[in-house]
Amino acid sequence: MKLVLALLVLAVVVPSGSQAPQRPIPSQLSRRVKLFRHRSTIAWECASSAADPFVYEAGLAVDADGAFKAYHPNNRLGLDSIEHAGHPGNWWALATDTGDQSGRPVVQGKRDPAPGYYVSMTSLFDAANPNERDPHRFVDAAWIPYVVLPPVGLKHAKLGDFATVVNLENGEVASAIVADESAPELKMGEGSIALAVALGIDSNPRRGGIEHGVAYVIYPGSGNGKPRGLNEIVSASRRYFQTWGGLQKLNSCLR
Repeated sequence: MKLVLALLVLAVVVPSGSQAPQRPIPSQLSRRVKLFRHRSTIAWECASSAADPFVYEAGLAVDADGAFKAYHPNNRLGLDSIEHAGHPGNWWALATDTGDQSGRPVVQGKRDPAPGYYVSMTSLFDAANPNERDPHRFVDAAWIPYVVLPPVGLKHAKLGDFATVVNLENGEVASAIVADESAPELKMGEGSIALAVALGIDSNPRRGGIEHGVAYVIYPGSGNGKPRGLNEIVSASRRYFQTWGGLQKLNSCLR
C-alpha cells in the first residue's frame, strides 16, 4: 500500500517528459465561447492551442455563383434561377457592362467557357486578372468547394480563408475555401455546388441542399485573400482540421 501511494505521489509531483503528448481533458475539449449570432445560428469559438477557428451548425443552401453556366438570359437554361443573381438595376452576382450593379449583364462570347450565359461573379476573385468580364476571374462553384458567409461572419474571417465542412448525417468531410458573401437577411449555411457534391447532398441550386445537419469550421487568417486550386484547398484545410483536433474536437464543440 505504501509503495502504491509513493508511486502516485511521484506521478503527481514529477513533470511528464516532452516525448509523451498530453491527452486533453474533457473540460478542454468542450470549452467554447459564443463569437457571434446571425439570425438563428450561433458561431462558436472553440479554444485550441494550435488554432482558433469558429464553428457553426446549419443547413446547406446551394450556391451556383461563379459557375460558367450559373445564369442565362433564358432563365430555364441556367443552373440557378436568375432571381438569385439580382434584377435590372441591381445585379449583385453578375458582371455588367459598366462594372456597376446598375449596368447591363455581360453575356459570354464565343471564346468564353459557356457562350450565351451570363458572366457570374463571386466576392472572391483573382485580382491579378484585370478583365472584370472574364469568367475565369471568379471562383467556379461547379468545381471549387466553397463556403458563403454573411457580412457578420466576414468580420471574423476573410475571403480566401480555408474551411472544413462536415455532413453530420452521413459523416462526409469536405475541404473548402470562403469565396462568397451572402445578403445580411439570409440565414447562415450556404456553399457551392462542388461542396454539396463532396458532402453527398443534392447539388441542384434550384431544388437541392439540406435544411440542417451540416457543421462548418472556419479558420480565420488562414488564407491570403486569393482564389486557390482544388488540391491546395484540400491539403491546407485537412492540415488545419487535423491540427485543431479533427472530428473529436468538432463533436465536443457542438456537443
